[in-house]
Amino acid sequence: MILRAAKISEIDQIWEIIQYAIAQRKADGSTQWQDGYPNENTIQTDINQGYGYVIEEEGTILLYAAVIFGIEPAYEDIEGKWLSSNEDYVVLHRVAAAPLAKGKSIATKFFQLVENLCIKKKVYSIKVDTNFDNMAMLRILEKLDYTYCGEVYFRGAARKAFEKVLPR
Repeated sequence: MILRAAKISEIDQIWEIIQYAIAQRKADGSTQWQDGYPNENTIQTDINQGYGYVIEEEGTILLYAAVIFGIEPAYEDIEGKWLSSNEDYVVLHRVAAAPLAKGKSIATKFFQLVENLCIKKKVYSIKVDTNFDNMAMLRILEKLDYTYCGEVYFRGAARKAFEKVLPR
């Protein structure tokens, strides 16, 4: 199982995973991703900018996410306080697991692989946000010791913001 950059040639597979995740959010009673976002253009932009990552196992993509080493403008205006300030950080967006990954704790493995990538790049802060009703992601963040830091706003909606500071 490896974490690697997504390829533009994989956009159809990735879009199927995103569509599955959108349907899962709806089935779970979440309002997250029910407004036309993310869409295929979002994913294409992620990949073109080097943000798109996949977890692959034996040639099969099991998870897609945007892994952004850089500033997230919405995070500059947090209602609350980040654990770290004035430090480089990575932002995780659009984490979506394939149906084949069900029961494999793939999202948890993704977060662990990202931690390893961050340490290699000497970035010791991971920031992530999620909808207040995305219970699956909230459980993962709690299990992996992310700290709730406050709220950030995307497209006019409040989102719960979390951070994990990695050991140096």
